[in-house]
Amino acid sequence: MIIDTHVHIWEIDPPRYPIGPTAPGWSSLPDEPGAADELLAEIDAHGVDWAVLVQTSWSTWDNGYIADSVARFPQRFIGHGLIDPQDADNAQVARYWVKERGLAGFRFHPMYYPNEKILLTPQNEALWEEIAALDVVIQFHLRAEQADQVAAIAGRYPHLRLIIDHMGYPDLATGPAAFQPIVDLARFDNMHFKLSDVHGRSKESFPYADVHPYIQMLLGAFGSGRTVWGTGYPGHHRVKHKWPPLAEELRLIREGLPFLSATDKERILGGTAQALWRLDG
Repeated sequence: MIIDTHVHIWEIDPPRYPIGPTAPGWSSLPDEPGAADELLAEIDAHGVDWAVLVQTSWSTWDNGYIADSVARFPQRFIGHGLIDPQDADNAQVARYWVKERGLAGFRFHPMYYPNEKILLTPQNEALWEEIAALDVVIQFHLRAEQADQVAAIAGRYPHLRLIIDHMGYPDLATGPAAFQPIVDLARFDNMHFKLSDVHGRSKESFPYADVHPYIQMLLGAFGSGRTVWGTGYPGHHRVKHKWPPLAEELRLIREGLPFLSATDKERILGGTAQALWRLDG
């Protein structure tokens, strides 16, 4: 089974599917849709069985298009929305998106709030209690500076299934020592990491060998049994947003990382995600 655990899709159809910023200071907006149908055609062509749809930062806090796309294709798509960490009613909002609209989890962006430990504010205690009761999968978009917040959540809720997005953004300029707080999150059994955006960390062409030492650090700590694979955008939007095409993303795992065993590849491309999201075989 092959599962892409990170694909953004969006529609431009207000007011049904509004477009606008979520994260503070966000200004980028799309000039065309990135539709679910385009993604489905692409993953069909490349033998990808499932895709986890992740709400974009330009689609507001309304996760409606993600939820509607999951409802249209319930055997192909899994939905992860965004929840406003500054919304006083966000616990009830989280429950709505899971219980009423069928989402399987959420993504949080602590890196977008550099001056505040946004995940750990007293206001969000009720949110985390609700998320723990819902028993959903949570993805964190973070850098090493925010690892302490994720560690606190992982320790407080050991049954929650948690993922570090985009490898926690290793920075080649600062080196492995500065990246160690991300690697250290492996001490929590409920933490996983997403092998994605490798090209974005690299200063080299495929297979991005300068990033390989960081991937090996993460694999050494987490193991492939806690590693998932993700890409980015549907269809032609990959190249438009300066991401590799899907065929190259697959080739990176299959051929570009010589330290991966056959078992590692099977787990990273789908086996780990299948268990994480509790999908049938």
